[in-house]
Amino acid sequence: MSSEYGSATLEGTELDLEDAVMGPTGRPYREFPEPAPLSSHGPARVIAMVNQKGGVGKTTSTINLAAALAEYGRRVLLVDFDPQGALSAGLGANPHELDLTVYNVLMDRKVDIRDAIQQTGVENVDLLPANIDLSAAEVQLVNEVAREQVLDRALKKVEDEYDVVLIDCQPSLGLLTVNALTAAHGVIIPLICEFFALRAVALLVETIDKVQDRLNPRLQVDGVLATMYDARTLHSREVISRLVEAFGDKVFETVIKRSIKFADATVAAEPITSFAATHIGADAYRRLAKELISRGGAP
Repeated sequence: MSSEYGSATLEGTELDLEDAVMGPTGRPYREFPEPAPLSSHGPARVIAMVNQKGGVGKTTSTINLAAALAEYGRRVLLVDFDPQGALSAGLGANPHELDLTVYNVLMDRKVDIRDAIQQTGVENVDLLPANIDLSAAEVQLVNEVAREQVLDRALKKVEDEYDVVLIDCQPSLGLLTVNALTAAHGVIIPLICEFFALRAVALLVETIDKVQDRLNPRLQVDGVLATMYDARTLHSREVISRLVEAFGDKVFETVIKRSIKFADATVAAEPITSFAATHIGADAYRRLAKELISRGGAP
């Protein structure tokens, strides 16, 4: 009797797997639950968006993930930690007209972080902006005591006012990025679906391990986010399978497909969730927000 029961179960499982729709990462596609509303805000979970390779969709992903989390009632602080100020510009701030930026917060203890934080046009999303001044911080921080922890100290003052802090890091593994990793609880690695991008990840993982070992034991990789995916090309599909091979379940099931709509939304200084609310790109970032919350990467 028990063997019959066992074989019936096994057959049923095989049928289920055959019927399942496979997602681009080679795992069965699944819907993530709608996040429950929060009764209060804070303390924030800090996430660094890091990749030392440029042009991988870091800033786009930071803005759109923040907007999607905000749609689910999360209060989000975006920290522009790139001297190019792309995140600030992408939310409508003019980097050249800023009186107070993250640079002032880092380098002048008399500057209150709240004075530098700006509201954005996106409800529940605030911005700590940056401009080219930040490039000087890397040099000036070298002589600071506990130079790797300057950002962490600044963010501690507002951590109870937000649910998630997303730090958009510059494409480098210098002192600013180490500051971001020291302040963070988790890391999201956006990765364009190209082989050159894959090769750079080993060095990044090594840096994360060193920071975890020496400066921030709580740090963990929340996930690897495949961006600019084109299902029509064998190249994109091969890169994703290599990613899953290397990182396993750390690869988000949500994949961001290549689309010109992201560039259009950037020009409009809006997240895609409001610029083209029903576009598949907007849906992808909403799904990413739900996946991050269901994994415990955000409250």
